[in-house]
Amino acid sequence: MTNEAFTQLVDAHYAPLYRFALSLARNGSDAGDLVQQTFFIWATKGHGIRELSKAKSWLFTTLYREFLRARRRDSRSSSLEDLPPGENEPIAEDAGRLTRIDSAAVMSALQAVDEPFRAPLTLFYIEDMSYQEIADALDVPIGTVMSRLSRGKAQLRLAFERADSPSSKVLPFPNVKGERSS
Repeated sequence: MTNEAFTQLVDAHYAPLYRFALSLARNGSDAGDLVQQTFFIWATKGHGIRELSKAKSWLFTTLYREFLRARRRDSRSSSLEDLPPGENEPIAEDAGRLTRIDSAAVMSALQAVDEPFRAPLTLFYIEDMSYQEIADALDVPIGTVMSRLSRGKAQLRLAFERADSPSSKVLPFPNVKGERSS
């Protein structure tokens, strides 16, 4: 890969990767380190990818794996599979909700969501990835993605309710088939 092509790749994917890293790490410095490490790994191993159309998924997967590796190394968290007990009941959604919400309130509420659910929520709502793309990026089955999105949305709603702000009453959620509401 030429320097120009690498620069174009960085320009195209830096901001979404940084947003994803920030939602995971909760710290700008750590998020920057994760993104830098991801591009370093691309520079050393990315040439093995045959289709550049898969670069976005590869980058998100690599960033997420580096985040998990750092968490294990630092012993700051338990295993990703040790999910906290939560309600499995779906929360009724109001179909007439408006779609405007303050981005600072969203990011604040997102930080209140447990990490296993925060990653899929971020990829779905902020990075606009499909269920399959999220499953590929996080290296989990699509059913796990759907479950984590459901549980994460429940936690997100609770975070908005706790904030008790007028903007907490509106948030677009996908309908049953995973399509975005308009």
